[in-house]
Amino acid sequence: CLLPDCDCIWTGWIDVSYPNSSDRNSGDYETFENIVKNNPSWVCEKVENISCRAAKFPTTPIADLGQKVECDVDVGLICNNKDQQIGGIIPMPVCLNYEINVCCTPNNPECLPTSTTMSTTTSIPPSTLST
Repeated sequence: CLLPDCDCIWTGWIDVSYPNSSDRNSGDYETFENIVKNNPSWVCEKVENISCRAAKFPTTPIADLGQKVECDVDVGLICNNKDQQIGGIIPMPVCLNYEINVCCTPNNPECLPTSTTMSTTTSIPPSTLST
């Protein structure tokens, strides 16, 4: 019996948000929520891995850019302008424009965790009210 190929598939680089350098409350938000808002047909049932990079510095690891950036499989990438310090690779305290590459589990029932398809039953205890 052959198991389906469940190796995750890389999406290619995604960039749906651009930081507004004049707004301290802005930033770069390459989140899965924003990707779906920008492209409603985008589906990634389970994110297994993520790679993040600055669009202008694709070969520089984000840890070497001197910016405070969150890059994780649960949300995507978040960079807040207000978290940035003057210095690093650019002389302004704003986020660079980032892009993400996501490795998604194929959308096959055999590849996805069974906990999402399990049904749960709840038993209701008999009433304790007396008549």
